[in-house]
Amino acid sequence: MPTTTLINSDRLWHSLMELAQIGATPKGGCRRLALSDEDKAGRDLFVGWCKAAGCKVRIDRMGNIFARRPGRDTEHPPVGTGSHLDTQPHGGKFDGAFGVLAGLEAIRTLNDFGLETAAPIEIVAWTNEEGARFAPSMLASGAAVINVILFH
Repeated sequence: MPTTTLINSDRLWHSLMELAQIGATPKGGCRRLALSDEDKAGRDLFVGWCKAAGCKVRIDRMGNIFARRPGRDTEHPPVGTGSHLDTQPHGGKFDGAFGVLAGLEAIRTLNDFGLETAAPIEIVAWTNEEGARFAPSMLASGAAVINVILFH
């Protein structure tokens, strides 16, 4: 087992820059409003990367994307990370996207080193987190929380 496990910062940067091209604005920002064509393209790119990393991907009824890397203990609750891929109308490249892709890079790094975790790891990309196109903001993550409170 390695004593030091470092992420591949070049790969993370490349992923961030590739995603930033989708909905790129002239001044260097991004415009991927929730459920727009640009948002769909970004979400599809993320799903493809997750599948390539060996994750099982599911999308709930609110459009939230859950990408799970299995762990040794299938009964153990997953360790979760993530954020969102949608942006404000003139948003930056990193808000939300960094939180999602940092989780993916962690999984890629575990894969690179052949490391198995006890618990599954799950990345979530929330839908309409910014609320720039559909009110209220945090709509789909809020629905997920209510679902957990009421039904679990």
